[in-house]
Amino acid sequence: MQQASALFLGVYEPTKQKLLDILPENLSAIAHLTAGALGGAASSLVRVPTEVVKQRMQIGHFNSAPNAVRLIIANEGFRGLYAGYGSFLLRDLPFDAIQFCIYEQLRIGYKLAAQRDLKDAENAIIGAFAGAITGAITTPLDVIKTRLMIQGPKNQYRGIFNCVRTIMREEGSSALMKGVGPRVLWIGIGGSIFFSVLERTKQIVAERRTESPFKRV
Repeated sequence: MQQASALFLGVYEPTKQKLLDILPENLSAIAHLTAGALGGAASSLVRVPTEVVKQRMQIGHFNSAPNAVRLIIANEGFRGLYAGYGSFLLRDLPFDAIQFCIYEQLRIGYKLAAQRDLKDAENAIIGAFAGAITGAITTPLDVIKTRLMIQGPKNQYRGIFNCVRTIMREEGSSALMKGVGPRVLWIGIGGSIFFSVLERTKQIVAERRTESPFKRV
C-alpha cells in the first residue's frame, strides 16, 4: 500500500498548503478536511482494487493475488476490482478527512500551548488519539464497505442503503459496530506510527532543503 500512501500524501500536502494560504487562519480545519478528502479520493484508485483482492482472499475465494485479479476480471469485468467503490469512498473519504483534521488541529493547539515544536513521542500520541477516535466514528461505514466488497457476483445487497436496511433488519443496529474494539486499537497504533514517521520525514526533508548546495561535507 506504499503506492496509495504516496499518492495520498502527494495530493494532501500541496492541497493543504494551497488552502491554508487562501483561507483565513480560523478556517484551517476546512483546509485539513478538504485536503484529506481529496487525498483519499486519489489514493482510492489504488486502495480499492487492493482491498477487494485482499478481502476475497481472506474469505477463501482465491489462493493468490494474481489468480484473484484474473478471475475477478473474467467473472465480473474490470469493474469487479472496484466492487463497493461507492461504499469505500463513503468510509474512507470521511475517515481520511476526519483523521487528518483531528490530528492537525490537535497539533496546532498543542504547539500553541507548549510554544515549541513537538517531540516524536508527542506526535505519536496525538496520531494514536486521532486514529482511535476516527476509527470508532467510521466503524459502521467500514462494516458496510466490507459487506459490499465481499459479496461478489451474487449481489446480495443492491447498493449502500439496501445493505444498511438488510443489516438492520436481519442483525440489528449493533451489527454496524462489529469489530469496533480491534478497529480502534489497530488504527490507533497505526496512527501513532504513521504520523510520528510522517512528521520526522517532513522534518528531515525540510532540513535538507535549507542546507546550501555548496556546503562542503
